[in-house]
Amino acid sequence: MAQTRAMTDHPDAGESLYARIGGQGAVDALVDRFYDEMDRHPEATGLRALHAKDLGEIRRVLKLYLGQWLGGPARYSEERGHPRLRARHLPFPIGTAERDAWLACMRTALEETIDDTEARQGIFDAMARLADFMRNR
Repeated sequence: MAQTRAMTDHPDAGESLYARIGGQGAVDALVDRFYDEMDRHPEATGLRALHAKDLGEIRRVLKLYLGQWLGGPARYSEERGHPRLRARHLPFPIGTAERDAWLACMRTALEETIDDTEARQGIFDAMARLADFMRNR
């Protein structure tokens, strides 16, 4: 369960990463940039193919999830229940290539939307652990 708990570790006691990076607006920009990058990144072709043609709903859901994961409001859990990330992703073949493509797109999105270098690296490091945990092939 440690893989899905809110990522709130921060040197300033009590401040979540959600607040530190700018709240839901920053999360929304990150997610939008991530999916835009997935459409452009040549190595993400296989990963993109696992998603619906219209990314509107998955963008919305990832915004809810990441907002909660970073220490913001629990909107994801209120709407969808426990994240159960691994179980929700089991129907999709996720191997090393998919993990690496996901992380490449997320790294670019983080670099382009999160100015705080320390927060950006901390978020990426945690996402890398989570992405590795999601592999099922």
